Amino acid sequence: MSVLTRDEAQTRARLIEVHHYTLDLDLTRGDEIFGSTTTIRFSARQPDVDTFAELMPAALHRIVLDGQELPLAGADEVIADGRLPLTGLAEGEHELRVETDMRYSRTGEGMHRFTDPADGETYLYTMCCMSDANDVFVGFDQPDLKAVFEVHVTAPPEWTVLGNGIATRVGEPHEGRWQLAPTPPISTYLLALAAGPYHSVRTEHAGLPFGLHVRRSLAPYLEADADELFDITRRCFDRYHEIFDEPYPFDSYDQAFVPEFNSGAMENPGLVTFRDEFVYRSAVTDAERQTRAMVIAHEMAHMWFGDLVTMEWWDDIWLNESFAEYMGYQTLTETTRYTDTWADFGVRRKNWGYDADQRPSTHPVAPTPEQVPDTAAARLNFDGISYAKGASALRQLVAWLGEKNFLDGINNHFARHRFGNATLADFIDSLAEASGRDVHAWADRWLRTDGVDTLTPVITTSGGQWTAEIHHKGSHGGSGEAGDGGDGGTSRPHRIAIGLYDHEPAAPHKLVLRDRVEAELTDGSPLTLPFTGPRPDLLLLNDSDLTYAKIRLDPGSWKTALRSLSGLPDALSRAVVWNAARDMVRDGELPPGAYLDAARAHLPHETDIAIVQGVLAFARTQIADRYLPAHKRAAALATISATCRDLLRRTEDGSGPGLRLAAVRTFVDSATSAAELSDWLGRDTVPGGPDLDPELRWQVLRRLAVLGAVTPADIDAELARDSSATGQEGAARCRAALPDAEAKRAAWAALFEADGPELSNYLVTATALGFWQPEQHALLAEYVHGYFPAAVDLAVRRGPAIADSVARWGFPTTVDETTLRLGEECLSADDPSVSPTLRRRFADELDDLRRALHVQRAQEEAAATEGGA
Repeated sequence: MSVLTRDEAQTRARLIEVHHYTLDLDLTRGDEIFGSTTTIRFSARQPDVDTFAELMPAALHRIVLDGQELPLAGADEVIADGRLPLTGLAEGEHELRVETDMRYSRTGEGMHRFTDPADGETYLYTMCCMSDANDVFVGFDQPDLKAVFEVHVTAPPEWTVLGNGIATRVGEPHEGRWQLAPTPPISTYLLALAAGPYHSVRTEHAGLPFGLHVRRSLAPYLEADADELFDITRRCFDRYHEIFDEPYPFDSYDQAFVPEFNSGAMENPGLVTFRDEFVYRSAVTDAERQTRAMVIAHEMAHMWFGDLVTMEWWDDIWLNESFAEYMGYQTLTETTRYTDTWADFGVRRKNWGYDADQRPSTHPVAPTPEQVPDTAAARLNFDGISYAKGASALRQLVAWLGEKNFLDGINNHFARHRFGNATLADFIDSLAEASGRDVHAWADRWLRTDGVDTLTPVITTSGGQWTAEIHHKGSHGGSGEAGDGGDGGTSRPHRIAIGLYDHEPAAPHKLVLRDRVEAELTDGSPLTLPFTGPRPDLLLLNDSDLTYAKIRLDPGSWKTALRSLSGLPDALSRAVVWNAARDMVRDGELPPGAYLDAARAHLPHETDIAIVQGVLAFARTQIADRYLPAHKRAAALATISATCRDLLRRTEDGSGPGLRLAAVRTFVDSATSAAELSDWLGRDTVPGGPDLDPELRWQVLRRLAVLGAVTPADIDAELARDSSATGQEGAARCRAALPDAEAKRAAWAALFEADGPELSNYLVTATALGFWQPEQHALLAEYVHGYFPAAVDLAVRRGPAIADSVARWGFPTTVDETTLRLGEECLSADDPSVSPTLRRRFADELDDLRRALHVQRAQEEAAATEGGA
């Protein structure tokens, strides 16, 4: 993989201007390679220019520059680093034509090739972001060298071809020739193609063709959801046309659900690609449908912010992702039946940002260009900070500026930079001009700093009055030194709502809103707010969740929350309290058992599915598996199971099918004995429902595998029943989860050893997810020592996508000092073979491990103190 530095990109942008790409792709050359012929029209801005184009060919057949053949002798050595030198270019127009063979990918990068085990059909799609375009075509691969793309494709005649522009068959049908309409100027990383016997559902809206596409084996499931998908798409499209002055800038809007996709989706102009898990073949909760709708809204927002106006360099990737994330949630709230999307964001998405922002690898939402020196560094910033924290910052900005000023600024930005590139400074200039406020100063404190602020209330009462003093502690996360915050760290300004709640006299378990007060914290100094009358039973900072900060509850309010959390009338308020409890557990300020007790008391009464799923997930995967010592794990799983049983009893009448499904899933994952799950599997149903669809059957079988209650033959039988791609992944996960030495050896070899066939990106993830199990730590001890060097070797061999998967999903689940020491030794060795992707992921996982050990030690110290007393 060629790594482009920012300095190189700036130099190249000064030297050349790119006008037009013509691509001719031949997809009929077998299972391993495809033909790629690229013709680029560009101009040199001055005499005697030396520059380069990027490419990663399997074979190089021809290079023609300005009509002159360039010699191929020694070319393999010349382009070994993925660059084709272009030297001594005269000022003016040039044409470069390069004929190559390119390799298909099995890792979700470049041109990915997938054969569906359900029917043997083959599907292709591209993923050129960030710097993988050179695996598909020859190009000047950087965001600010935009050009028109004209694409021609030869494919098997029975295939459909999709791209950024409308695709039209040309020539005789048996020739399989397609031509895609030329695009407006777009960046190289946005070039998109999908080809194969896709099943399509088409409609038209606002004079444009809309399409949905999926592989044939998933066609019935796409047909079942097509009306819903088109309804969400139309609503988002119409809303964006209401608030954006610039009309949709491309000639069509296709959404392709593609296999083995690494991201949630990719905002290719005119052809958005999604992971095909969003085409549901089994039951899902309404929260999961809401997530799919948000992704649709998110990707469509990119058509304006990201595609129409694109960053100059990757330090501003947050501008793309934060804006789309904010617009995705806000647009759903305004235009669809999903009116509680910000509660979902608060309890499930925002924590992604909070967690990332407290690790040593944290960075500002808007890092300086020097912090993103090359594409390898930029790849690491597709994280919870660029998405969730950035969206939170924009939500706070809208609260501060007002929505009208914000949208006026956005429209100014689009008008000034349409089909061009822009920077953070350009964006802030547009907002400042529209609002008349000092947005630059706001951005310096919100976007150029890292870490999470903490807001803590201190309440005092005197006679018939009470006072709330809000303490404001800044933080630099794990990456910087303390700044000028009042309590250490750089404190940000916050505009927040403060909710004052009282017990309802007739129903003390319920809370009613007495008042909601707006306040602005401008620096790190405490803010004092006087009130008359009795203090409220619950004072909730950041009610409505308009800012990005950890909040604490005063002792009286926390007592009320433990009693009446589920009685708060608004889901978003409940999400804020659950997040506060989560943060306190992670910071060692609340015993994990107290969080479980709160979940046990309140989840059976919770109505918001996103909250139920978020709280159960944290309880099951973090508290039970990481934050509690091993000897308390069984009791924790029993508490979680009892909570799920209460939810199942509550929904026996058929109400709340989503709640019931969430409870069934967590109950399965929390089972400590096999009898009940085996009975469900044999009956193919949960008593009272739901029936076990394919996903639930694989989930039950995986848990039985962990418990040692199934055999390889049982897994093979289930795979015969469900031979789909999802079935293949389920079988890989189950085999890796079996608690015997032979199964572990086979899974380890499949993951890390180079002798056998290489697993696809999804099968790597599935195998890794099955391998490490808390119940099997004794069996897995020997693999902890081999994991770090094996992961380093694998990353060198297979690249960043597989490196990320094996470090994210395959990191040892052992919470002990040995794993920590081995990981630290790997990072401290200063081994150049440890890739940036792996180094970043290891650093994050090790920091999470340190936090878990800290939480466990805090419990031991508290127990010792209590024992001494």
